[in-house]
Amino acid sequence: MDVIVRRTEKLEGTIEALSSKNYTTRYLLVAALADGTSTVRFPAHSEDSDAMRRCIAELGAELEEDDEKIVIKGFGRNPKRVAELNVGNAGAVLRFLLAVAALSEDVHFVNTYPDSLGKRPHDDLIEALRQMGATIDDNGGRLPITVKGPVQGGKITVSGEVSSQYLSALLFLTPLLEADSEITVTGDLKSKVVVGQTLEVLEQAGIRVEANEDYSLFRVPGGQAYRAGEYSVQGDYPGSAAILSAAAVVPSDVTVRRLAVNSKQGERAVVDVLQMMETPLTHENDIAVVKGTGRLKALEFDGDAATDAVLAMVAAAVFAEGTSRFYNVENLRYKECDRITDYLNELRKAGADVEEKQAEIIVHGRPQGVAGGVRIDSHYDHRVIMALTIVGLRADEPVTITDAHHVAKSYPGFFDDMIALGANVEWVKE
Repeated sequence: MDVIVRRTEKLEGTIEALSSKNYTTRYLLVAALADGTSTVRFPAHSEDSDAMRRCIAELGAELEEDDEKIVIKGFGRNPKRVAELNVGNAGAVLRFLLAVAALSEDVHFVNTYPDSLGKRPHDDLIEALRQMGATIDDNGGRLPITVKGPVQGGKITVSGEVSSQYLSALLFLTPLLEADSEITVTGDLKSKVVVGQTLEVLEQAGIRVEANEDYSLFRVPGGQAYRAGEYSVQGDYPGSAAILSAAAVVPSDVTVRRLAVNSKQGERAVVDVLQMMETPLTHENDIAVVKGTGRLKALEFDGDAATDAVLAMVAAAVFAEGTSRFYNVENLRYKECDRITDYLNELRKAGADVEEKQAEIIVHGRPQGVAGGVRIDSHYDHRVIMALTIVGLRADEPVTITDAHHVAKSYPGFFDDMIALGANVEWVKE
């Protein structure tokens, strides 16, 4: 379905942050890889986390769920043999499970989103798994992909140039192998903060990993076992970045609860960025409060550590006074769509003044607002949908966003929350 976003005069109210997609998928995976029963409290409900639920169940995990928690009996190092897995459009889930599949004899990953996940590359992870002994029918590095184990530990090299998810996938797999592993990361590792989240979850699950300071070398003892445990998912900064940015671009009095002040999520930087843009924003006791005026100042920001919040920050910068620059963001090109070229093309249609370089987004702010009055393409990308919605709040004429239901990939309740805060948003049939 499409949505129509109309100019909104004020946002006001209080919402609870949705639960973190990144932490949910990781906790579900370590629970599945444990022998015993684990509990994951406050799990995210999104297409990505649902894909992980579905796939680990197919691999042999037993799940029971109520409104607050999921109880999981894991399959340990012995996933059930399955003919195929369908991860939907969930890139991180695919990459993590490509590695886990190497514990099995033969798993075929199907391609149900040829225009989105089906276009994303996985070559670097595939090459690393081959170094470990896996046999892989890789279709040129893209879905569909078939993985045949077994694999063994040892010296492994993986590139960090495109995605940190490849490294995380190996970190989930290697503790279960008999031999010790040494993982060398080549190139400029992207999204190091997210690797930190993986290491945090592994430690909570009883797994020992030695990492050097710059994350270029990891030593993983073999023969380890995941410990069953109890995990609590924190509030999600990437999704909340869109809410906070929306509150920054119009007059507002918006409170978002359950955003941990000391979170290791890199997207927590959205708080600092909006404050640097002179948004009246406080963040104390895990509660963020925005009393927006709609007036913003431009800034420069290294987006590598906050990848999933950059598009929302750019949307806010569309209305800032001056020219903003978001640099070190090339990995945005390798997401559900090319989040630089594709996103900026849609911003231009709406009336924004933006330009791109290979690893930069440059925004010449228009404090007076944008023209709107257009139909723009979501590219089936949840982050693009949320960011374009922010721009629509300050458009003179309505903005129609196609296929906006794909926001459910990470934040199914996004439009419900926006409407509850007063956003002038309407669902329409395609």
